[in-house]
Amino acid sequence: MVAQDYARAYRANAVLTASPGQLVLMLYDGALRSLAQAREAFGRPASDLRRFEVINRHLQKVQQIINQLQGTLNHEAGDGQFAREMNRLYDYYTRRLFEANLTKKVEPVVEVEQLLGEVRGAWAEMLRSHDSSREPMAHRVA
Repeated sequence: MVAQDYARAYRANAVLTASPGQLVLMLYDGALRSLAQAREAFGRPASDLRRFEVINRHLQKVQQIINQLQGTLNHEAGDGQFAREMNRLYDYYTRRLFEANLTKKVEPVVEVEQLLGEVRGAWAEMLRSHDSSREPMAHRVA
């Protein structure tokens, strides 16, 4: 129990001390972890009666994270085109995950996991090359 308390405190401190750009990266990482867990649950034997519950829980968690990412899009940055494109992309992810959850097919999960992984990689690269004193333009996090 003590180790779990330390881990929880560490995660809470990491969130409280993260930059806005790092918070977005944490959201991407959380979504990717849940996508991986949902994908793994699809591979469980049919006799595992809880597998659909696990799939549902993780896909809903990813959809909540995507909703959070959509809510942080900065539509006032530049001409707003990038935010509009990201919003459409997030909508697509949400539709595909809804489809995966409804039909219980893994293919949409694999697709979203790959696409979101690419976006996460691009975001991480932008953070590495961006001046750490300035907030990234694509998302705003309060």
